[in-house]
Amino acid sequence: METKLLNIKGKEVGAVSLPDSLFGKKPNPTFLHEVITAYLANQRAGSADVKTRAEVSGTGKKPWKQKGTGRARHGSMRSPIWRHGGVAFGPTPRSFRIDLPAAKRRLGLAHALSAKFTDGNILVVDSFEIKESKTKEVAAALKALSAGRKPLIVAARDAKLLQAGRNIAGVSQSVPADLNAYAVLNSSKVIFTKEALEKMSK
Repeated sequence: METKLLNIKGKEVGAVSLPDSLFGKKPNPTFLHEVITAYLANQRAGSADVKTRAEVSGTGKKPWKQKGTGRARHGSMRSPIWRHGGVAFGPTPRSFRIDLPAAKRRLGLAHALSAKFTDGNILVVDSFEIKESKTKEVAAALKALSAGRKPLIVAARDAKLLQAGRNIAGVSQSVPADLNAYAVLNSSKVIFTKEALEKMSK
């Protein structure tokens, strides 16, 4: 499998081979759904919390006697039906984590990359080096590459590129080791540097 090798001005400068193990899979929507659901679940903090009737402040005294007042029976002012009472069946801190085997995560990434490649949304550039940490340089490169509204740049860690690209709405960046299926599918186009693609292949 081959694709065009571009420079950051969008001009073709050669060709580069793509490994079948990453870009030659037949995407399975059900499998991708499982991987993406697990990823999103693992991003949740699970810190939502409310106070139950055992935790809210308030007296434990019976509001009024059981019989003879003509009013409804009550035993506590901390009951959920009272103002300032506890919350019934509210959220408490919990873990939403779903563990996936590493092999399954890697296969999910390969399915996501294959889906993007099938749609023609994988680009490979010889390098993404910029002279200065200027947002306009990255913006010009993305425009020349027709990267769309939500491009994902996969490149080796570069402080100048990170600083220059973080101020552009919709643009996300990743190093090869941190790439995941959700980031790939949530982008308009995935732009690999040649160096990053070689690292991914290994």
